[in-house]
Amino acid sequence: MNAVRTRVLDEVKFIRSWAQNPLRTGAVTPSGPDLAARMASYLTPLPHSRVVELGPGTGVVTRALVERGFTPKHLNLVEYSADFCELLNGRYPGLTVLQGDAYALTAALRQPGGFLAGGEEHTHTLDGIVSSLPLLTRPEPVRQALLEEALGLLKPGAPFIQFSYGLAAPVRLYGRGVSVESSEWVWKNLPPARVWVYRKGH
Repeated sequence: MNAVRTRVLDEVKFIRSWAQNPLRTGAVTPSGPDLAARMASYLTPLPHSRVVELGPGTGVVTRALVERGFTPKHLNLVEYSADFCELLNGRYPGLTVLQGDAYALTAALRQPGGFLAGGEEHTHTLDGIVSSLPLLTRPEPVRQALLEEALGLLKPGAPFIQFSYGLAAPVRLYGRGVSVESSEWVWKNLPPARVWVYRKGH
């Protein structure tokens, strides 16, 4: 019963956030657990893993990452909404929740507690980025800039993981040393979605 109540309350929060800023929230309901688990499945926790989650919202994908074995030291969450940041801090104590703009990712991760705090070298240091951002609400150049910045922060071959309800890849960076793969449709999600994984070599 508590799980059902939490799900309903999360959906209410999402609807309220979407009504206030539809371009930031994108969806009117959180991702489902099957989609979240599929996204997390592309990552394997290691002792010194550094994984960033973009747009965690109410923390559905965060939960999947924790269930996958990632601990607070492994994760940075970048969330634009102050309300969602407060919710995440209460729901996942110990995790680093950074209120910031994922489209200015390096700056967001330079905040206290972020993986790039202290002015350390910021290129090729992350082991994965998981994104629930509503990319298709943004112009193509903005999406490309986000992905290029993200790939520059990732270690060679490390994944940038993004779900989408669309038929085509949410970002096109073909011919730039970037590979992309997609999952099967996750039919249990509402609406059905696929996971897209981008990687860049050396």
